[in-house]
Amino acid sequence: MADTNQQSPPPQPGPMQFLMSNKLETAMWLSRLFTVYCSVMFILPILGPYAAANFYQRALLANALTSALRLHQRLPRFQLSRAFLAQALQEDSCHYLLYSLILFCCQLLTFYHLSLQSVGPSSLMFIRNLLDKLTSNQQNILKFIACNEIFLMPATVFMLFSGQGSLLLPFIYYRFLTLRYTSRRNPYCRTLFTELRILLEHFIMKPACPAFFRRMCLSSIAFISRLAPTGV
Repeated sequence: MADTNQQSPPPQPGPMQFLMSNKLETAMWLSRLFTVYCSVMFILPILGPYAAANFYQRALLANALTSALRLHQRLPRFQLSRAFLAQALQEDSCHYLLYSLILFCCQLLTFYHLSLQSVGPSSLMFIRNLLDKLTSNQQNILKFIACNEIFLMPATVFMLFSGQGSLLLPFIYYRFLTLRYTSRRNPYCRTLFTELRILLEHFIMKPACPAFFRRMCLSSIAFISRLAPTGV
């Protein structure tokens, strides 16, 4: 006779119980998925240009929500103090939150950036498999994102002169870029700035480079170097 006192295995929690027990992770997963969906609907304007513009705004808001939830995970309990604000500004999630809020009212095509940063390793299975295949190119992908962040700075200036941006946008985005430059978790912005400077200096030092173009590039390098944060 079987032992009637043998304990039965504990019941496995259902999908809804698992989601409810991990509310924060579930909310971030859904917001990331919604960001990717809105980005695709903007890139492929199946419903027309007006709907695509709405999907643009929704993608930025969804990305801001994801970043805010991630920032809530990393930071301790909220305190109205300068130390808490300084700690928040050092987190990449805070940078992405500011990124989304800055570009919320601006028509910049930044969805490839939003899609790359919104897809996390805990997303759908096929996304995880794709990320596993791209592990060998992870450094190049992060440099590509940093390149996007850098070249959006002159884009904000061009938008200002073309009448598509506000006067404060270049200054606000410059502050965002300095935060990315001083990031503790992501050094690729600093690395790419250095690589771009070395590449440009190597190009302008060739004998075939015109003298006026060389002087202009050296002046630009010196100006950008003065704008770089110190003590990094």
